[in-house]
Amino acid sequence: MEFPSSVNVNDENGTGVLASKFADEVKNGQVIVLNGNLGSGKTFFIKMVLKSLSINNVRSPSFAIVNEYYGKFKFYHFDFYRLKKIEELYDIGWMDYLNDSRAAIFIEWGELLEAALPEKRIEISITVINDTKRRFEFKKYD
Repeated sequence: MEFPSSVNVNDENGTGVLASKFADEVKNGQVIVLNGNLGSGKTFFIKMVLKSLSINNVRSPSFAIVNEYYGKFKFYHFDFYRLKKIEELYDIGWMDYLNDSRAAIFIEWGELLEAALPEKRIEISITVINDTKRRFEFKKYD
């Protein structure tokens, strides 16, 4: 996959195909931030990426803040939507998660606490075009 890039998908099947391609990019120690409006497909995209990596029990961490999954390697799945202050993130051990080089981290709603994000990351912005069509924009920050 090239960075930066932009891809339009027409439906959930297209999102699944794109997620499967993106799964090849996921490595230990990597942080992947997904931004987009409510209902844009952030959780669905993560579910499809992890499904490609043989993890099938993915659910939204909106109330838990973080879910952990184990497969090819370890994954942390964060949702910043309900966090009001960056201190809440640090209270749950944010730096320990970031420093776990044996895990990849997915973050939904990362733009809400942008100051907590590491400089090195992949950002995926999802724009709703219509009921089924989405635009995915991929950027890599080194």
